[in-house]
Amino acid sequence: MTTPLTLSAEQPLVPGWETRAITLGCDYNPEQWDESVWVEDIRLMRELGVDLVAVNIFGWAQLQPQPGPFDFSRLDRIIAMLHEAGIRVNLGTGTSSPPPWMARIHPETLPQFADGTLAWPGGRQAWCPSSPVFRQKALELVTAMAERYGEHPALALWHVSNELGCHNALCYCDASAVAFRGWLRQRYGTLDALNAAWGTAFWSQRYGTWEDILPPRATRSAGNPAHLLDFKRFSSDALLDYYRAEESVLRARSSAPITTNLMVTAHIQTQDYWSWAPALDLIANDHYLDHRLADPLAELAFSADLTRGLAGGAPWMLMETSTSAVSWQPVNHAKREGELLRTALGHVARGADSICFFQWRASRSGAEKFHSALLPHSGTAGTGWAQSVELSSVLDRLSPVVGSRVEARAAMVFSWNAWWAAEGDAQPSRLLQYLPAAHRYHRALRALGVTVDMVAPEADLSDYDLVVVPTLYTLTDAAAERIAAATAAGATVLVTPFSGIVDEHDAIRPGGYPGAFRELLGVVVDEFRPLAADAAVHLGSGRRGTIWSEQLRVLDAEVRDVFADGPASASAALTRRAVGAGTAWYTAAVLDDDGVRALLRELCTEAGIDVLEVGDDVDVVTRVSAAGRFQFVINHRDAPVTVPVAGLDLVSGEQTIGATTVPAGGVRVIHVGRSDHGR
Repeated sequence: MTTPLTLSAEQPLVPGWETRAITLGCDYNPEQWDESVWVEDIRLMRELGVDLVAVNIFGWAQLQPQPGPFDFSRLDRIIAMLHEAGIRVNLGTGTSSPPPWMARIHPETLPQFADGTLAWPGGRQAWCPSSPVFRQKALELVTAMAERYGEHPALALWHVSNELGCHNALCYCDASAVAFRGWLRQRYGTLDALNAAWGTAFWSQRYGTWEDILPPRATRSAGNPAHLLDFKRFSSDALLDYYRAEESVLRARSSAPITTNLMVTAHIQTQDYWSWAPALDLIANDHYLDHRLADPLAELAFSADLTRGLAGGAPWMLMETSTSAVSWQPVNHAKREGELLRTALGHVARGADSICFFQWRASRSGAEKFHSALLPHSGTAGTGWAQSVELSSVLDRLSPVVGSRVEARAAMVFSWNAWWAAEGDAQPSRLLQYLPAAHRYHRALRALGVTVDMVAPEADLSDYDLVVVPTLYTLTDAAAERIAAATAAGATVLVTPFSGIVDEHDAIRPGGYPGAFRELLGVVVDEFRPLAADAAVHLGSGRRGTIWSEQLRVLDAEVRDVFADGPASASAALTRRAVGAGTAWYTAAVLDDDGVRALLRELCTEAGIDVLEVGDDVDVVTRVSAAGRFQFVINHRDAPVTVPVAGLDLVSGEQTIGATTVPAGGVRVIHVGRSDHGR
């Protein structure tokens, strides 16, 4: 057992984690620097106004360079120095990447790809989530950390591991096979139930013993879609179970809140974060602008709204972002003048009350040495530091916003299970993908100035006037009933192609597509008519579609548009059905951006939601509390924009009357007075 760290009587206690201002935080990797650098770093942190510092994220090899006792001496010193400076600590458990000796002594802990090859150490996360040996060694470290620092007065929160599943979410080794079979036994109970759920009568796949079931390793043909879907569910749950193991150790020895940094982003799909959210004391997300995408700013808005959804609407933490360029994209674009402020406030507008960066000081060595930082290689003399100073100053002025909630009357149903299943093998078209469909509708609502809450399929939708259901390929009966109930209660609901097709086992729902939504929508799809990659179709209204069309039979709905050409020519392309106090719309086409925007404009009007035609490069979001309404306007364009809102601008300190003009590249946070919220 380790000895708890004690402080001298001269070291002042720091009050509870500051919540009266937007928190500015960063990762700090003091192990990369001589201790003589630490004093200067902490001085500059105080000068910049850093409130929270994450340490020991990748500290295992420093704490335990060889098997045996832990050496906490350097970690003790940096935590004490931060504490003396009045800076709170986001303390990593250090388990994200094991030290090199782990693979040498315990090669069975290494993760395995589907083709049987091992992922060797040398990068990070070289461990299998289901390895009992790795878990034992990791929890020994977590126990020692919790016993030493669990009640340290500088401790703001625990940071379990780091970006769990970023590189090792799917492991196909023998330990994973054993764990997968255990997960399946718990889920299905009997082999008969599993065989029925997986449809193993197909291709002679019926299992007669649990021991024959393996992870979906590399095969010579398409595999079983239900098998693959359950393996992805298991893999998400295996990582969550690992998180809970660390959490349990910490909870028994510390009263500090516990979280980990999620990766709600376009290129990570391995965890069902709806199931993770209840396990976290605070929802924290890592997000970086992804210039591999056509519209990185639209994806930022989507990610922030989805993160807020995981938080149940409560304020959340941006645990990592970059001040400028990252180091892992094909072309690592630097942020333009003012872009750091705009992107940071994009997260604040959508509910973040903490903005933290990777990292404090730019590294001299390693795979991320060209990754930007609050303190760049050029030091405090360049524009990088000046932009960090500007951001800190603006965040300080936004104190009245803290604790407020984002206002939204529109919702989008989002499902990691549907994402996994819709993009599996042997689908009608590989061109119809889940996330681009969701992005397309979210982007259009953003361009109309309409804020969107992201909700789970089984969520209560009673608070929303507009509900968008993009490509919800798989869903449960309970989820379908929730969506139907929202429609009957008065919501305008839009369902897009390839929704409702299969149940939770990836089995076709009988009776014709769109399966779970057939009665709600009053239509039957007789046949999918997907399009070639370079093909397009036109609708009678002039709208244009790509990727997809359907031969649609209307049973009990109003036809609002038809295919004018293409493989589904003359078939209905857009329908509307009155259901109770609401309406259920269905589009059988993948509309282009103009078509989606026109359709959503019509639906917002029907739902009584005001639109503000701001376009793709302006964000307008409102946060509300008892203190008033806070209208964020973030102008990413190279020309000024005027919005019909007036009040005190917290950024500039100016009072506007009638309307507010935001300069090119500018940001405004307009406090428009006391709100009815909280009465």
